[in-house]
Amino acid sequence: MFLIDDVLLSPLKGLLWLGDKIDELCVKETSDEGRVMESLMALQLRFELDEISGAEYAEREKEVLARLEAIRRSREGEA
Repeated sequence: MFLIDDVLLSPLKGLLWLGDKIDELCVKETSDEGRVMESLMALQLRFELDEISGAEYAEREKEVLARLEAIRRSREGEA
């Protein structure tokens, strides 16, 4: 009976494993301070090249800096 259960549930287990790996990757990418800094530099470059307006730059910069601050606060909480 357990063999049949394993065979029938293996696709579900594989899907759950894949979901866990994707979640780990997302958490790693969103909590990487280096990536956020790269995002901020790319934003500054786009502003300097007049690809975005000053208002759009200020709005996006605020979002990126908030994300950076959240990463730093979470690291302080872990220590």
